[in-house]
This record gives sequence, structure tokens and C-alpha cells, in this order.
Amino acid sequence: MRLLCLLQLVFLAGCGASRARDWAHHGAPIFADLTVREMKAVRAYLHGIPEMLLTDARNEALKKNSILLMELHLPKKHEVLRALDRGQAKPTRQARVVIQFGNQATPNITEYIVSPLPSPNSHEVKTFKGNRTVRFESRPITAVEYKHIVAMLDKITTTAYKLLLETTGGFSFRNCSDRCLTFSDIAPRGLAPGERRSWIMLQKFVEGYFIHPVGFEVMINHRDLDPKMWTVEKVWYNSKYFDSVEELVEKYESGDVEKVKLPDHDDDDLYSTYIPRGHSNTPTNIHGPKLVEPQGPRYHVEGNFVEYAGWSFAYRVRSSAGLQVFDLRFNGERIAYEISIQEAIAFYAGDTPAAMQTKYIDAGWAMGSSSFELAPGIDCPEIATYVDLYHYFDTDKPVRHKNALCIFEMTTAMPLRRHFNADFKGGYNFYGGLDSTVLVLRTTSTVYNYDYIWDFHFYQNGVVEVKVSATGYIHATFFTPNGLHYGTKVYDYVLGNLHTHLVHYKVDLDIAGRDNSFESMDLKFVNFTNPWSPDHRVVQSRLHWTEKKTERDAAFRFGKKFPRYVHFFNPNEKNKWGHKKGYRIQFNSHGHSVLPRGWREENGISWSRYPLAVTRHRDSEATSSSIYTQNDPWEPVVSFEDYIRNNEDIVNKDLVAWVTVGFLHVPHSEDIPNTATPGNAVGFFLRPFNFFDEDPSVASKSTIIVRQGKDCKPKVQRWTPEVIGHCVTDKPFFYNGTYKGV
Repeated sequence: MRLLCLLQLVFLAGCGASRARDWAHHGAPIFADLTVREMKAVRAYLHGIPEMLLTDARNEALKKNSILLMELHLPKKHEVLRALDRGQAKPTRQARVVIQFGNQATPNITEYIVSPLPSPNSHEVKTFKGNRTVRFESRPITAVEYKHIVAMLDKITTTAYKLLLETTGGFSFRNCSDRCLTFSDIAPRGLAPGERRSWIMLQKFVEGYFIHPVGFEVMINHRDLDPKMWTVEKVWYNSKYFDSVEELVEKYESGDVEKVKLPDHDDDDLYSTYIPRGHSNTPTNIHGPKLVEPQGPRYHVEGNFVEYAGWSFAYRVRSSAGLQVFDLRFNGERIAYEISIQEAIAFYAGDTPAAMQTKYIDAGWAMGSSSFELAPGIDCPEIATYVDLYHYFDTDKPVRHKNALCIFEMTTAMPLRRHFNADFKGGYNFYGGLDSTVLVLRTTSTVYNYDYIWDFHFYQNGVVEVKVSATGYIHATFFTPNGLHYGTKVYDYVLGNLHTHLVHYKVDLDIAGRDNSFESMDLKFVNFTNPWSPDHRVVQSRLHWTEKKTERDAAFRFGKKFPRYVHFFNPNEKNKWGHKKGYRIQFNSHGHSVLPRGWREENGISWSRYPLAVTRHRDSEATSSSIYTQNDPWEPVVSFEDYIRNNEDIVNKDLVAWVTVGFLHVPHSEDIPNTATPGNAVGFFLRPFNFFDEDPSVASKSTIIVRQGKDCKPKVQRWTPEVIGHCVTDKPFFYNGTYKGV
């Protein structure tokens, strides 16, 4: 009878796990990005509404009404959970659409929720917390606006043609063939809300032009929707400011301005190129190590649903901010409802006006839609599963980004665990080991000069690593002697400017359910009489746990002592040993505040005050930033500080962790030509803390145990094929790199 009961329990547990898997698979499409069909249907529906007066986004007029951005609008969490946890019908799919209304008396930005998809027939205005309105000037810059900026730069550089030609050794902005100038524009675009004034610096248009500044910077006021009304407000050349281009040219010709002559460089020895130079001892007639799958992949991908070694999750790549993972489960138990990139910033310092003004807030550049093609064998292994992404930002039809996301399993070349048990007689009792393999979900964002590599790593022992690696070109400005206070000279007339990278993540944890609590742990010394030697004292560390009961208690400031452990747990669920089931966040970060609290632009990135803040889940607090913060950080429509200002109770509630990681980068000569990834990766781990009864990777059949037999010969015990085999792709390297409308 007892055996029968046990068999029934095992059967029911198996049914429960299977049912959870089916519901997770059933619910994954809820989180899937908009399809091409859905995007086209939404555009057709909105363009069919006469009163909106919508026209093409690439129409050359600025005074127009057009769609700026289209992406999935997520349903409320409790609606989604009905499908994920009970297998009920999925909520209606909806689109979030940003429309810029420039062709009216008071231009504005309005967001709409359009539904149902794939055949929309209704729309409603989407509001921000506190019913904040979006200033028209805070909109992201578009290709059409850039086109008008280029036209204005044509006029500016024509006036300064001789100066630029002499300064650069024959480079010009127009009629230039192979010796052209280009530009980088700086944000935020002004010093106060409602402005749209951009500093622009000219560069030589060569490979890696970001590190070829020519020392000419100009500020254009482009707030007016009529480009004919745009004006030049300031010009900077050779450490001096001028009120107009004409004033600079006049003083240049009269000798009142010291002339600059940039050194010539040989195109065959361009310091910003990737072409190899210097001596290398690595053989070039053979390839290096390659990642292979001897018997094929061990993970499963179906649409946006992924399964691997007990893990399952859904993913999407939000056009505005980037990669998101949803409904993350291990062996059917949900660990997190959402882990997502929210924002990435790079705040600079320098001596030139462009450097002083550079405070990049990358969601404002549609960071998620900057996910371009991944190169096999470099960005991801050749054996990876590659996925196309589709974005609708500043376009008139969906744009396909081929192979812009990859999924692969890799070995870490480090054992997950091992032990050599010596017999101290020249032999051993046993050796046991398990290789460490992880599933990697990866995209990149190339927001002009910088490349961010976004990773989620899923380990066999229930650990998740969330990581961003920085590479690409540094943001460089023209060298001045005073510039050495703000960076490093990396080439003739080139200063690599100091800057801090910070990245913000949302981590909506659901540990054994939605009712979670949060605590921190530190160590305290205790001093007591030694019980087995009363004449002596014992000093040792003791655990000191502190439960955080309100949002303000759980907001940890940069510059303050951070706890050794931060722990999310379910007070109502315990493991076999009586401990509350939980997960902890472990940081890999060197981040710090970029501005004093409340100082101008810092208001838009109030999340950067906290390496960790814990709030109660609210559907109205879905994101910590917005695409408008870049051009209006002073009075942002999304203010993270509002999320903790009401200081809600967080005991036994649905909790969200907001995590900030980052690092200071003082550029150095080794950043030429490019910043390399080693040492420039930060992130955090989600690590089980009494969530399981034992390490769940003990289930892995990749374990190998070696014992000495009675004949002193090794006896190998294994559960996978003895012969691994080998295989490497016979396909030559291929990379296209194009993306186009579909």
C-alpha cells in the first residue's frame, strides 16, 4: 500500500511538471515580438484614421504626423499568469505605437495601445504614471531630421571650406570623393526642457571615424520644425569659442586664431582599422579552437520558447531597450517572471564642448533596434541557432535584422565541480567531476561608436548569469592640454575621454510564488568564552540577517556600505531542511554614481542612485526609463524615484529588484583601435539559496567518476557515450550585414 501511494505521488509530480511545461509553452507567444504581419496591419489601421493625418515617416517634412515606433505592448501580469499557471486563454495581443504629431498648432508625442492583433480595430491613449505629458522636443532624432542637419552642415562647411581643408590635409564635407568629413552629434540636446540644441563634431570619414576628430565643433539650434529657421549658436575651434562660423573664418584668415594642421596618415596604416599590424607568434595556417556539438544540440527552440537542462523561458527584443526574458523556470518552477534590460548610459567628461555635453542615455536612440547581424565564429559560435529580429523604428515598413540573436550551448572550460580524493599513498580513492556547460542567449546593440554584447547564461545548477560586455570604439574628442584632466592622449590630437557606463535591469522575481520578502545579510564578530578552554576567548563571525520591510529600506545608495548577501525568499515555502526557499543576487560590478543627486540631468536617471532597489510590483511601473529621457532628462516622463517615494510595504508581496551595474572607463592607448571585452564585462548572478534540497546539477548525466579497481586499474563510471567524436563546419565564413524593409 505504501509503495502504491509513493508511485501515485511520483506520477502526480510528473503530471504536474508536464502540465507546467505545457502551460509555459502555451504562454510563451504572449511575450513574442510583433510579427511583420502585425506591424503592417497596425500601420494600415492607423493610416486609415482620417483625423490622424498620418504620412510616411521618411517624408522629408518635419512638420508632419507619423509613426515613430511600434512594438509589443505587454498585458498586465495577472492576466498573463492565468495562461501561464492555469493554461487559460492568452490575453489579446496589442501593440504600443508612438506617434509624433508635428503637423498641428501644438506639436506633441502621443502613445497608443492598438488592438486586437493581428487584425486591429481599436486604439486608446497610453498614459504615463502621474499622467505626465511628453514634450515634442524630447522625441528621438530621426533619419529625416539628420538629413536636414546634413544640409545645414553643407552650408557651414562650405563657409569654412578653406579652414577645414587646411586643418585636415585635404578633407572636406562635400565634393570629397575618398577624403570626406563626417560628424557625430551629442546629446542631450540642450541644457533645459523644451530645447533642441545639438553640439556636432566633425571627424574624418575613415574606418573607425569615431577616433578621428578634427577639432571643429558647432552647436545647431534645430528646435523649429522649419529647417530654414535653424541657426548656428556657437562654434569651437582650437580651444576657442566663436558666435558664428563667419566670425571664426574671419579671425582664421586674419591670423587672430592659431591654425591647426593635423598630421597625415597612410591609409594602409590607419590606426583605427582592424587590419592586422605588428608581430604575432600565433600560427596563421591553422585555425584556433572551435565549439562543436558532437551529437547535435541539447537545447530546444520553438518560436520564442527555449528549453535546456531543466530551464525554460520565453524571450523578446524590445526595439526601445533590448533583450528581455520572461517566465523563467527551472524544472517547472518559476524563478522570475521578467529579467530585462531597461537602460544603458555613458556619461562623459572633457575639455571640448561636445565632450562636456556628452551624456548618452541609449534607450533614446532605440537601443533595442540597434541589434545588427551577428558574425558566426566571432560574435557567436558557428553552431549557434541564429534568429532574425524585426523592428519598426523610424521607418515605413518593418525592418529585418538578419541573424541578430543567437542561442547556443558552450563549455566554460571549467568544471562545474570536481574532486580528487587522494589516498596519500601515491594513489587515490576516487576522482569525480562534472563539466560546466551553459546555454547562452545573446544579442548586441551598436549605438553608434559603442557595441554592447548582452548575455544571459543558464547554468545546470540553477544559476543565471546576466552580463553585458562593452567593446567598439571609444568616444574621442580633439586633444587639448587641459584635456588630460579628463582622459588620455591616445593618438596625435586625439583624447580618449573618461566616462562611466551604467546599465539598469529589471528583475521581477517570483520565488516559489508571487508572495516574496527580502532581507540582507552581513557578518558580525562575536566574542565569548571558549567552552572547552575557559581561560581563552573565541572571536568569530556570526550571521546577521535584516529583513527589509519597506521600499525605502530596500533602496541601497551608491557610496554606502552594501550588504554581503541580498536574499529574496518565500516566507511560506521551505526546502527539505526547513529553510525558506530563496534566490540571491550577486553583483559583478564597479559602478558608481555619475552625478550628484538631483543635479540637472541626474533627475532622468534616478535609478542610477542605487545598485539595488526593491519595489512592490505595479503594472504602472513597467520600465525605469523611456525613449524620451535622452532629450529631456531634466523633467523625465518616467521617474524611477517615484517608484520608491511612496515607500510601500514589501513583506510577503510581489517584488521587483532593480539592479544597476557598471564601470568607470579611463581610455588608454590599448583602446586603439578598439575597446576589448576582457575586464569590460559587468553584470550579476541569480543564485539559488536554499531553493533546492541539493545542487540540481547532480542530475546531469555528464558526470564522470573514476575509482581504482582491485587490480589497481582505473574503473571509469559514466552515463554518456564513451567516444565523443569530432566535427567542425566545412562552410566558409560568410557575413552579409544588411538589414532592410520587408
